[in-house]
Amino acid sequence: MAVVAVIGAQWGDEGKGKIVDELSMRADYVVRYQGGNNAGHRVVHEGGEFSFHLVPSGILFPNTTCIIGNGVVVDPKGLLDELELLKAQGIDISRLYISERAHVVMPYHFVLDRLEEESRIGEKLEGTPRGIAPAYVDKHARTGIRMAELLDVDAFRAKLSMILQQKNRMITQIYGQPALSLEEIHGEYFKYGQQLYSHVADTQKMLLDALSEHKTILLEGAQGALLDIDFGTYPYVTSSSTMAANAAVGAGLPPRCIDRVVGVYKAYTTRIGSGPMPTEIFDTATADVLREKGHEYKIHNGRERRCGWFDGVAGRFIAQINGLDAAVITKLDVLDTLPTIKICTAYSLRGQTIHSLPAAPNDLAACEPIYEEVEGWQCSTTGVSTYEELPAAAKNYLKRLEEVLETPIVMVSVSPQRGKTIQTQDILAEPTYDNHYPRNAMK
Repeated sequence: MAVVAVIGAQWGDEGKGKIVDELSMRADYVVRYQGGNNAGHRVVHEGGEFSFHLVPSGILFPNTTCIIGNGVVVDPKGLLDELELLKAQGIDISRLYISERAHVVMPYHFVLDRLEEESRIGEKLEGTPRGIAPAYVDKHARTGIRMAELLDVDAFRAKLSMILQQKNRMITQIYGQPALSLEEIHGEYFKYGQQLYSHVADTQKMLLDALSEHKTILLEGAQGALLDIDFGTYPYVTSSSTMAANAAVGAGLPPRCIDRVVGVYKAYTTRIGSGPMPTEIFDTATADVLREKGHEYKIHNGRERRCGWFDGVAGRFIAQINGLDAAVITKLDVLDTLPTIKICTAYSLRGQTIHSLPAAPNDLAACEPIYEEVEGWQCSTTGVSTYEELPAAAKNYLKRLEEVLETPIVMVSVSPQRGKTIQTQDILAEPTYDNHYPRNAMK
């Protein structure tokens, strides 16, 4: 038995979906613990390509129970559409459960998300307008609607009526837009509740029972840790905590039950939307190599991701604050053709060398990366199955990343395909008194 939290350790899109999919083969439960359907995971294997937005990546394995935890905000229509697509691809969705405490993304959340972004003065946040931020606002303002409440027709109507009066005043009086209909929303969302009825459950009890039965549980993060509401590059962040410390809360587990925390890093850096990105590559030719070979386009809408060199300052910050036991490096093969590769090991901020991530967005935007250059390997690593088979220069690159992150690298992905991953330590091994890996995993 092991409880393992898998987090994205950059700005998202690190390949968490593939890693969770591979680990799920030996997991009893996979739990999504935060975010909404503004995130996407892509899994590729011989059975086809699958995109996940709310459903945990472990759903592809018939012996794995998947849970959407209480820390997630659920768009029921989006979830039903996702489930229909999975059913059409031959996936059994009967093993998916939704916490009865998870909050619901309502129609007024979508409207307010769009209107608030349009009215923003200055630089836009350029988030995905799927109602996630307003849903979390309502959760913390204690005016949210939870999954359990969708199942009681009269109680749901009474609460919705009260909330909608307030929301319609905002929509009509502040933004000058037409009011939303109580009858239409109540009818539509109560129907969604009935369609999801068999999936809504007391998932906390399920997981506590799993703990007592010594089951293996994976806790799956959505967006990357650099988008965390507290420790990310605020205000260009998501609306929930993406950190490992929130994994237990968002899943409904005691924090002491987490045996290991694993951070997933891409071999380079990408980011979607606005916000500082110190190592962004402005050399179009190099950036295009990474973007095209790495398929760096957002799952939702095909939007291009910004590409940059590996940011060791931000990466080490995330490793430290999450207490990473191990790191995973994905998309190493994307670097195969490059003659030299850069690693950012420090920042220069107004003439001063710093080794930490500034909190103020203006300071981070002013940071200039200080790079080390390492030799590229200029040969294919795609599909390499053992660490020994990697070119010497690729091994040196991984060793240097390990030193910069101060965290052992225990998995390396060299293809989007399932199984094309080098593993040097068993992430799901039965925990011992000392759960931490040796600090020199890449020998």
